[in-house]
Formats: sequence, structure tokens, C-alpha cells
Amino acid sequence: MDEIKHLISKELQDFEGKFSDAVKSHVPLLDRIMHYIVKRKGKQIRPMFVLLSAKLFNNNIQESTYRAAALVELLHTATLVHDDVVDDANERRGFFSINALWKNKIAVLVGDYLLSKGLLLSVDNNEFRSLKILSEAVKEMSEGELLQIEKTRKLNIKEDIYFEIIRRKTASLLASACAAGAWSATNDDETTEKMRLFGEKVGVAFQIKDDLFDYGSDKIGKPTGIDIREKKMTLPLIYTLEHATPDTRRRIINIVKNHNTDKDRVAEVIDLVKKSGGIEYTQEKMFQYRDEALAILHSFPANDIRAGLETLVRYTTDRTF
Repeated sequence: MDEIKHLISKELQDFEGKFSDAVKSHVPLLDRIMHYIVKRKGKQIRPMFVLLSAKLFNNNIQESTYRAAALVELLHTATLVHDDVVDDANERRGFFSINALWKNKIAVLVGDYLLSKGLLLSVDNNEFRSLKILSEAVKEMSEGELLQIEKTRKLNIKEDIYFEIIRRKTASLLASACAAGAWSATNDDETTEKMRLFGEKVGVAFQIKDDLFDYGSDKIGKPTGIDIREKKMTLPLIYTLEHATPDTRRRIINIVKNHNTDKDRVAEVIDLVKKSGGIEYTQEKMFQYRDEALAILHSFPANDIRAGLETLVRYTTDRTF
């Protein structure tokens, strides 16, 4: 990651200042919460994809690109704040969540504030194409989340539905980040669509990697079986169910439905997934999406930025946390 950040170190530094300015308000409580959010930023992968996607086509980053990166980060942060309320989560990236510190009502309003700031950032600068790209992503994310809730109730998710869910729920925002970055630098529809598809494939690979963490396929120092406890049907489990004997399938479904808080039974499901080849199959799918993304990237001229994007893509599938 350090190697990639070095390529856009100045741009990232400029972005951080512009993002801090973008979330300022005239309400002291809001300013305290915004300060808390800014200080506890994550890896900033999405703004990095915006900046690199623009710099791939124009080495001089424009203000419109910074606004696109800020818009992506504002919408992403808004969804995280709202997700923590929905999930009743008390932690985010190892720190207390907004709802844990300021309760649900304030957290929902903070999410709404972040969303409105993103909308105004685009409208005030007449950047309607970027707004359309990102608004489409928010719609897709909501649909993906609701589709997952609907299917989780019945535990009847097939592989095609799983990919539809993660394409909408996770990959759509990364796709929009790459598309918005490309559009801000080129104003070209074909290039923007290619970068959107590139980002979508990276996003799918990114989510598959997250799903693999739940089965302890990497030494990540975090608990396994969380998805099973939350009754989330991810690809390793879907593959196992589709290839299990009827008796084993019934046993797995019974554990996920009725005994998902029993550590020993959850461990039994994890063991069955590993023995079924579910981990290997899922890894193959992840690398397939990664390679499809790289094929799109390699259709553009080689330079340091393209190499940086390739490194970032490989990071999404090679990371250990």
C-alpha cells in the first residue's frame, strides 16, 4: 500500500484537506462528530481508486476529480454510519461506532448529513454526471442489501444470486469510484464505462476475499464464523451446500438456522466447508474476477499509474486483513 500511496502522495494529502473542508458545519455537535470520523479514516481505498483512475488519463488532477473522490468518500461513510445502526454494531475499524457514542437517532441524522453534503458538492459545481454515477451506486447498494435480507431469511441463495448481491452491495461503489475518476479526467463515455466495469470486477474480488476471511483461510488474527452466526450465505457455504449429501445439507442448514451461536457447531460447518473444497473453489472465482479486471486495465497504455492500479488490484486479493 505504501508503494501505491507514494504515487499519489500529494494528491492524497490534498484530498484529505478538501474532504475535511467538505464535512464542516455550523453545528458544534456535528463538527465534533465529523472530526471523529475524519481522524478515524480507513485505508481510503475508494478515494485512491478515484485519483488513480483519473491520473491514468491525465497526470494533472483537476478539482473535479477531488470532488468526485470526496463524493465517493462521503457516500461511503454515510452508508457505514447507517449500516452500524442497522446492525446494532458498537465498533467500526477498532473504534467505537457513531451510534455507540451518540446513539442511533444522531447516527442516522449524521448519515443523512453526509449524504446531503455529497449531493450538494456535485450540484453546486454542476457535476451532474458524477452525481448520476454515484447515485446509481447508492441505489444498487440499497437493492443489494435488501436482496440479501430477503434471501437470508430462507437460506436459499444460489451462486448467481450471491454474485448479484455482492455486485450491487459492494462492487457498485468501487465501480462508481473508478467511473467517476475516469469521467473527471476524460469526459469520455467509453473510457468511463470500461473503468466502471474494471472497478466492478475488482469490487467483486474484494468482497470474495472478505468472505474467505470468515473461514480462517488466512492468518488474520480475527474471529472466524461471523458470517455463519449472522446467517450470511457466502460462496464457500453455497458451494458446500450444492455439493453436499442431503443429510449433510440438512445438518448445515439446521446449524446455520438454529445453532449459529454455538461455537462448536459453527466450527463444524467451517470444517465441512474446508473439506468440501469450498475454499479452493471460492479462491478460483476470486482470482478469475481479479484477472478479468487486470485484462481491462491492460487495454490502456502502460505507465507508473497503471502499474500502481495493478498493485492495488492485487492488494485486494492478497491482503491479510
